[in-house]
Amino acid sequence: MTPASTDRDTPGRPRRVTMRDVARAAGVSQPLVSIVFRDVPGASEETRAHVLAVAGQLGYRRDERARLLRQGHSRLLGVAFEPVQPFHGEILDGLHAAAHQHGYDVVLAAVTPHRGEDAALEALLRDRCEALILLGSALPQTRLEQISATLPVVSVTRAFDSTAFDSVTTDDHRGAALAVEHLISLEHRRIAYIDADREAGGARRRAGYQDTMAAAGLGEQMLIVRGGASEAGGAAAITQLLARDPAPTAVIAFNDRCAVGVVSQARVLGRCVPGDLSVVGFDDSEQASLPYLDLTTLAQDPHLLAHTAVDLALRRLDATAEDTAVTGEHTVLPAQLVARTSTAPASR
Repeated sequence: MTPASTDRDTPGRPRRVTMRDVARAAGVSQPLVSIVFRDVPGASEETRAHVLAVAGQLGYRRDERARLLRQGHSRLLGVAFEPVQPFHGEILDGLHAAAHQHGYDVVLAAVTPHRGEDAALEALLRDRCEALILLGSALPQTRLEQISATLPVVSVTRAFDSTAFDSVTTDDHRGAALAVEHLISLEHRRIAYIDADREAGGARRRAGYQDTMAAAGLGEQMLIVRGGASEAGGAAAITQLLARDPAPTAVIAFNDRCAVGVVSQARVLGRCVPGDLSVVGFDDSEQASLPYLDLTTLAQDPHLLAHTAVDLALRRLDATAEDTAVTGEHTVLPAQLVARTSTAPASR
């Protein structure tokens, strides 16, 4: 018998194989099948082997989520993320690994132009996730505090100071400062910054650029244009910057995606990178090291961000289980400059 051949199936529409199907095919009772799948005493080794073999032939998969929910736990961590951000994908890989180490699984909810973050969070709540991990959340702090009243919330890449929930970020301010210091060491003075103030970390990166330029006596050389976190935003921003007289000799982009747009459009406009224009990104995403780009960037550690986020979520869950109070923990990880060939000494 196959999963599609039971008398309750709708023609052409496969259904989930149940324990009843396994019992019928194996010629044993359903309670005996349950004993085998729960791995408790009550069945001989021969019967166990027979039932498991039949289950494998039928493609039976035990509904672990339903079992856990009956016990009052889902063992699920809900993650809201933006699919268009490559760096979020790298964090997701780390979240899966970290959750698995603690016996948890991850449920994903995408935030897209046609699906807001609130809608994504509602989907995760319907899935009975035990904690929420939000990548680059754009929600106000008051909304996150409201959600955290019912389950743990961890913000990743966007810093907060709330006592009600936790966050883990990279030191965006220091990262931008390292970018400016690197370009100054290459004798650049007309250094522009492409801003994305509404993105996670945007305000701190802009402040890092401004503070370091001012400290170096280059306050009059500061030039900030809005570009956003996409390739298109970077292309539009560099078109505007290169139309200025004098044009900047170096640009710090909000992130690597923005930097890709800067490099591509600069070359379209006849500028050589790095001969005419040095470019720095942020994230050290996988695309940054591609040979045609070889982007100087500020490295964030996606796996350390992920593991820290999972640890913070489980810390809250443990505290809830023990009925103990915890305050917000906000971890800031260091940024590291990775120098590649998209930056060079300023042309004389």
